[in-house]
Amino acid sequence: MNTIRLKANEIWKDWHVVDAADRPLGRVASEVARLLRGKHKPTFEPHLDAGDFVVVINAAKIRLSGKKREEKVYYRHSGYPGGLKWRSFEEELAKHPERVIKRAVWGMLPKTSLGERLLKHLKVYPGPEHPHQAQLIGAERERQRRQAELLARVREDMAKKPPRLRPLRGLAVVAAATEAPAREEEAAPAVEAAPEGAAVAEIPEAAPPAEGAPRRRTRRTTAGAEPQAEASFEAPEPADEASPRRRTRARRTGGQSPSESEE
Repeated sequence: MNTIRLKANEIWKDWHVVDAADRPLGRVASEVARLLRGKHKPTFEPHLDAGDFVVVINAAKIRLSGKKREEKVYYRHSGYPGGLKWRSFEEELAKHPERVIKRAVWGMLPKTSLGERLLKHLKVYPGPEHPHQAQLIGAERERQRRQAELLARVREDMAKKPPRLRPLRGLAVVAAATEAPAREEEAAPAVEAAPEGAAVAEIPEAAPPAEGAPRRRTRRTTAGAEPQAEASFEAPEPADEASPRRRTRARRTGGQSPSESEE
């Protein structure tokens, strides 16, 4: 799924009203900055002016927590030497309540040309009345039109027939797997009923080596193995009686000569 990137001509803007009566300044400013940036929309683009218009009413009834109401000071400079001036929060709120809201919101916006453009979409009024009722009604109608168009598109997609699917090859595999055990059970009694005297295929014996062929060398076996060397040699033939006997040297026992031992 690819990320959708909107163009500048595809961005739509709504209008919102924020009541600042008896609310902390920081909470109101953070909510307004979020609406101006457009971070509440799924089509948020950080490099585009994708936010909405915001109307803040009852700015004169804003409040601060703790001792900030007495200690907070607003500074400004005329640009000339010694031109530093300041006002307390109560003095600034009494003379220009819209500046209090705008300065707090400006601190939460990017300090670029985009931030300056977003700040122009903020409308602050000290009381509950504002001249943007027509814009609010038009934005509400436009929102309802978009929702109806989106709902119609969803219904149209649901009404379409799903694409035809090919039969799964897995069904044939499962059917074959279920039939295989049944076939084995049917073949088992036939094997058990076979007669005992049935002919069994004889294994052909290996032919003996020729007389003139050289013998293959065999490996020595361990003590537990069968002695193959004895079986490979033939017993010596007995000597003929007419052949002369070979003299054998008798063992000398006790230092006697062979003649003495014969006597």
